[in-house]
Amino acid sequence: MKPDVKAFFDEATYTVSYVVKDPASSHAVIIDSVLDFDPKAGRTKTTSADQMIKHVRGNNLQINWIQETHAHADHLTAAPYLKEKLGASIGIGENITDVQKVFKKVFNAGDDFVTDGSQFDHLFKDGEEFNIGGLTARVMHTPGHTPACMTYVIGDAAFVGDTLFMPDYGTARADFPGGDAATLYRSIHKILALAPETRLFMCHDYKAPGREEYAWETSVAEELEKNIHVHDGVSESEFVAMRNARDETLAMPVLILPSIQVNMRAGHFPPPEENGVSYLKLPLNAL
Repeated sequence: MKPDVKAFFDEATYTVSYVVKDPASSHAVIIDSVLDFDPKAGRTKTTSADQMIKHVRGNNLQINWIQETHAHADHLTAAPYLKEKLGASIGIGENITDVQKVFKKVFNAGDDFVTDGSQFDHLFKDGEEFNIGGLTARVMHTPGHTPACMTYVIGDAAFVGDTLFMPDYGTARADFPGGDAATLYRSIHKILALAPETRLFMCHDYKAPGREEYAWETSVAEELEKNIHVHDGVSESEFVAMRNARDETLAMPVLILPSIQVNMRAGHFPPPEENGVSYLKLPLNAL
């Protein structure tokens, strides 16, 4: 079946969030939401999330799940806010526990932060299925960018998180803790083994040089033919060499430190201190 897909683009973080609807009912899911964050002032807003809520309520949609493809390093998730307003459960891949264990140490998160994934409502296993009305969605574990990356295959569409970008931009970095270029290559080929006509929806677009408009939808066939990093014929060793060399030139994402602290908690802020204020840490020389 062909789900209805509504995209919401946040230009501040180059992130695409989605409302994915069963065409035969009012059931839908939200994938990779954004909480607006001003790093200079330490302030959050819900403008992006409110746009999604307006769409959901305006179309009388029933949200079954608020899904994360992974613990994002470039934006904060709005999942708890959306759960409060819309009543759905928050899901992520079960390997989020690996990410939590790494970053608990980085942020010295303390005994109150447990690394069993219980901050989320459900941890999805590779191959697990869930329903969106009459649609059956399947979860694929696609690590490499992070250990917890998941792709959600819903009808003829797949939501790939940061694993792939548009063909003219290539692929995700693999140098975060727990990342691995060879693993990323194999995960990409799991996605590219889907039917050629499968629609692929990106989590980000940075408008490749020479392209005037942002874009976030492509297909398996187009990626195989045109992806500048992993088109058909590129070997694993060639990809790993390219990816590792490229990653050495990349700076850390602007919001990685605030994002991970929040996203590893399913979007919740660290517990308030005695004055009632939550604080985000800035570990020095840790990444």
